[in-house]
Amino acid sequence: MTQTKQREEKYTRFVSNEQLIKFNTAQKSTIISIFINFFQSLCQIIIGVLAHSQGLIADGLHSLSDLLTDFVVLIANKHSHKQPDADHPYGHLRYENGASLVLGTILLVVGGSMVWNAFEKMLNPAKIPDVHIIALVVALLSLLVKEGLFRYMLDVANTVNSSMLVANAWHARLDAASSLVVAVGIIGSLYGVRILDSIAALVVGVLVIKIGYKFTYKSFNDLMDKGADEHILADIRKQLLSMDGVIDIHDLKTRKSSDYLLVDVHLEVNGLLTVEQGHQIAVLARKKLFDNPLILNVMIHIDPVIIQ
Repeated sequence: MTQTKQREEKYTRFVSNEQLIKFNTAQKSTIISIFINFFQSLCQIIIGVLAHSQGLIADGLHSLSDLLTDFVVLIANKHSHKQPDADHPYGHLRYENGASLVLGTILLVVGGSMVWNAFEKMLNPAKIPDVHIIALVVALLSLLVKEGLFRYMLDVANTVNSSMLVANAWHARLDAASSLVVAVGIIGSLYGVRILDSIAALVVGVLVIKIGYKFTYKSFNDLMDKGADEHILADIRKQLLSMDGVIDIHDLKTRKSSDYLLVDVHLEVNGLLTVEQGHQIAVLARKKLFDNPLILNVMIHIDPVIIQ
């Protein structure tokens, strides 16, 4: 069996099994999130307007941004699990990295808008209307719903090992935190400190900007072929150097495709070995590295060296 044939079989098997499970699980959790975010954002915005709560309206807009990001996740999840083709020999997994970049950008825009609107109200506190107590009830209910959604989505994300779903889960936790801040602001407003509602909206906006920057920065680095962490590289070196026939390694490089790694490495072997013997060392090395479920593909170059 040739090295090329082994690579194709390994890659196809990997995509059709683990990737299919990941796709189905991600789709289910995202649909649940869409259903919850739709009704919650609708309720928060309507009650926020009727109860004169800028904080609750900001929280509703935040939930609406969740709805948009859920659609982005669904689209990316669908396209990222297509089989490799002639134009995309490594598959389409980087749709997920692109989706995380879009998610982060959406959060930055939404957070900036919240901060701007909150500052405008804080500069004119006399124009801030009284808040009705129903806004507090909705904020507390939103807190409970979002915390439950976060725990469910994070469990799913960790089960299938998806950074995109982890990002979406922490987005839900951010919503829970923002609902708590909004509830505190509404309580202060009900006790006569009306500016606290606008301060709550400002805090929510800052939290959204912070997490948006985090996701944008990480996904941008992944799209720019950021390598694996040093401890992962150390594990790869240790595995390869422990093999019979491998004298040393050099030019070990990695890059990410979604949550998986593409590995390139040069193996130094005895220059007196035949081509077939060198090839067998490369085949065994690839097989050993593929024991790591996060490694998607391995490209090995054999370098003959003269042993003195």
